[in-house]
Amino acid sequence: MNIDELKNTWNEDDSFDETPKISIEQKNKINLPLEKIRKNMRMEFWSTVGIFVFAFALIALSPGPFKFKFYITILIASMVFVTFFFFSQFFKLYKNITDPMMKTYDGLKDLLYQFNLNKQYYLSFYLAFVPFLVCEIIIVLEFIPRPVPLSNLKIATILIGSLVITMPLLFLFGKWWFKKFYGKHIDQIENLLVELKK
Repeated sequence: MNIDELKNTWNEDDSFDETPKISIEQKNKINLPLEKIRKNMRMEFWSTVGIFVFAFALIALSPGPFKFKFYITILIASMVFVTFFFFSQFFKLYKNITDPMMKTYDGLKDLLYQFNLNKQYYLSFYLAFVPFLVCEIIIVLEFIPRPVPLSNLKIATILIGSLVITMPLLFLFGKWWFKKFYGKHIDQIENLLVELKK
C-alpha cells in the first residue's frame, strides 16, 4: 500500500465519528447537575467534620468516669479514620467532576461508572459503622450506672435487638441519602447520555 492509498484509507475511516459531539447547550445541561453534586459533596464533608468536632467536644466536657470517656474517644477516633478512608475515595470523584475531559461523551460515561462505584462505597460507609455501634452499645451498657443491674438476658436482648433494628435502618438511610443528594443529578446525566447517543 503506497502513501496515497494510506491517506485515502485514513480519510475514509469514520470510526472517529462514532463518538457523539456535545454541543454548548448540552455542556450547560451537564454543568448544572455536576455543580449540584459538587455542592452537596462539600456540604456533606463539612457537616461530617462538624459532627466529629461536636462529638469530641461533648465527650471532653461531659462528666463521667475516665474509662468511659477514654473508650468513647478511641471509638470516635476510629470512626474518623474509617470516614477519612471513604472521603478520600469521595474526594477523587470530586476532583474528576471538574476535569474538562468529563465534558466529553466518553468522559461522561466514565463519570457515570465512577458514580455507580461511589454509590457502593457510600452504602459500605454506612454499614462500616455497625461495629462501632455495637461497641458504643456495649460501653453504654457496661458503664452507665443503674439502681438495678441488668441481667445477662436483658443485655443480650438489648444488644441483639439494637442490631436487628439499626442494621437495616442504616442501609436504607444510606440509600435514601444518596438518592436524595446525588441520585436525581446522576439520573439527569444518564438521560443526557441517552440523548447524545440517539
